Amino acid sequence: MSRELRGPNEKLGTVLALAGISNAGLARRVNDLGAQRGLTLRYDKTSVARWVSKGMVPQGAAPHLIAAAIGAKLGRPVPLHEIGLADADPAPEVGLAFPRDVGEAVRAATELYRLDLAGRRAGSGGIWQSLAGSFAVSAYATPASRWLITPADSSVARDAAVAEAAQGAHGGSGGAVDASGPGGEVTPLRVGHSDVAKLREAASDARRWDSKYGGGDWRSSMVPECLRVDAAPLLLGAYSDEVGRGLFGATAELTRLAGWMAFDTGQQEAAQRYYIQALRLARAAADVPLGGYVLASMSLQATYRGFADEGVDLAQAALERNRGLATARTMSFFRLVEARAHAKAGDAVAAGAALKAAEGWLERSREGDADPSWLGFYSYDRFAADAAECYRDLKAPRQVRQFTEQALSRPTEEFVRSHGLRLVVSAVAELESGNLDAACAAGTRAVEVAGRISSARTTEYVRDLLHRLEPYGDEPRVVELRERARPLLVAPA
Repeated sequence: MSRELRGPNEKLGTVLALAGISNAGLARRVNDLGAQRGLTLRYDKTSVARWVSKGMVPQGAAPHLIAAAIGAKLGRPVPLHEIGLADADPAPEVGLAFPRDVGEAVRAATELYRLDLAGRRAGSGGIWQSLAGSFAVSAYATPASRWLITPADSSVARDAAVAEAAQGAHGGSGGAVDASGPGGEVTPLRVGHSDVAKLREAASDARRWDSKYGGGDWRSSMVPECLRVDAAPLLLGAYSDEVGRGLFGATAELTRLAGWMAFDTGQQEAAQRYYIQALRLARAAADVPLGGYVLASMSLQATYRGFADEGVDLAQAALERNRGLATARTMSFFRLVEARAHAKAGDAVAAGAALKAAEGWLERSREGDADPSWLGFYSYDRFAADAAECYRDLKAPRQVRQFTEQALSRPTEEFVRSHGLRLVVSAVAELESGNLDAACAAGTRAVEVAGRISSARTTEYVRDLLHRLEPYGDEPRVVELRERARPLLVAPA
């Protein structure tokens, strides 16, 4: 489906020439990006010619895929207006801005929260379907650099007049008002410490659900709803600097969680936008360790998407700003994330040094340290699990087995997804060591765990294991494992 503009789309033609992409090349790239998102697209060079010469505007996700394809070639994000498709189906720059002004930061975050709900109501994949393929690691460059330069705003206090103006700009609804003012007039909501405490409690609950059931569990999907219904009205209210810092910190935690859950379910473009807003909110909270945690999450995503060098940069940004500020356990986690990126890049020396530093920081941590609540998941078990993945990427099966045994030594019902991922890594290590029986046994346990949670990332790990087992496809043990995994692999994302 497409609709026609008034004339040729000269902007698109100009940018295609600048990027050095032919009509056939663009069609192929758009089709490939669509396939990555489960879309069947059949554009060809004639389709692209119509977009350029006749001004035809493709519908659905296509305009955003076109921008993503060109952006990947140019090495930077390409907004729709630059290619003459700004009046295509709306949605696409929201969440990518990292405003310098606190008021603009509130606007950017609340706009993202509202858009997500609109997408969910729209069905057919919602707003994130229309953003398919639009992840661009270069979009992290400005947020990271601005946070490094100024990791904390000077003041975030919001008086009643500003809150009232914001309420009017947002339609005066959504809970951001208090209708009990004298004479019956509507007055802005005044935010207190109890409001912040409720958001922190919601974040704590969401972290537990996510670890136990995966980012795609229906309870996890309540986090975006909490941001829209509970957090956004508070951000638009009136608060002192002290309360505001807490409010921004709690909302940053929830926003990072929304990003992490989107990442776990394969919605990389949604995760990117949540992460950027979480980093901006952490800056408003003047919470440098939390900002580092968001950067570490960005690093893990970049590394997972194949941008290991950028993953190193993001992890090191978290480290640099937190020297002398973060606890030993926090610094250990940041070094571990750096090691993951180095390992994915194939740099064994740098990965080994980062792992050694991470272990050293972890050994220096003590009971009673003022560790942040969001770091409750991190222990030696988690260190060992990630160290195993580092050595898997470095193709060192002996070390993978060593660390995986440590990671699996204390199974827990609290971190179910993590346990499943560790089992897959264990299976890969056994396979690379020539132990097919042990590999299939660990793989079978991993499939059982994966069937109990909703995590696209875990499913991808299982899929990778089955791919590695293809040379042994006729072995009864492998056939049985493949059959056990079939329901998991054909289940809807």
